[in-house]
Amino acid sequence: MKRTLVTSDIHGEITAFENILKLADYNPEKDQLILLGDYVDRGPNSKAVLEKVIELKETGAIVLRGNHDDMMVAAADGQDGAWERWERNGAIFTLKSYDSTIDSMQLPDSELFSAHVDFIKQLDYYYETDTHIFVHAGVVPGQPIAETDPHDLVWIRDAFHRGYEGEKTVVFGHTPTAALNQSGNYDVYYGNNRIIGIDGGCVFGGQLNCLDLNSGKVYTSKGMFGKK
Repeated sequence: MKRTLVTSDIHGEITAFENILKLADYNPEKDQLILLGDYVDRGPNSKAVLEKVIELKETGAIVLRGNHDDMMVAAADGQDGAWERWERNGAIFTLKSYDSTIDSMQLPDSELFSAHVDFIKQLDYYYETDTHIFVHAGVVPGQPIAETDPHDLVWIRDAFHRGYEGEKTVVFGHTPTAALNQSGNYDVYYGNNRIIGIDGGCVFGGQLNCLDLNSGKVYTSKGMFGKK
């Protein structure tokens, strides 16, 4: 049986990302990799992460959008208030990964940056099977996901965590599992209401989690940066 491997909230931690793929012995011909978004911000090398994600998508990975990815697109497109919002959420580390001479908030003069923005724009917000929903932040309880505002799919927290009662299991990131686990650790969170949280808070001193959905095995790697 083909394994389903899921990870989320990489946030520029390219070393941890590459490490868990090696630990999981990921093989695109034998495994289905699903990435739940937040490739950029806070960590040391968002550019390298997006380059890797593009490579993985070309070989069959399912790649979804997160709220940080959306903020990058909105800022690059000049949407009202987007620049300030992105700045508050660790954008400077993303910008510096494209141009190390940047020391304040400014768009890099980089064709690669523009290409990465275009790549993010064509990513989906969720992926659904007969038994599971994969999404960055969660779903709106009682609302068909196809009719849900994408903003909710990448930003929702408590209303989903506490209120979801759907039949399908939802696998999500966005909220570090230390905030969900009673023990306060960064292990994968299994809710009683068929929700599975996998954001290990890699840039908050936690770990990057990669869940093998078939066996329940979790591969982990510590982040090297730890900037909030």
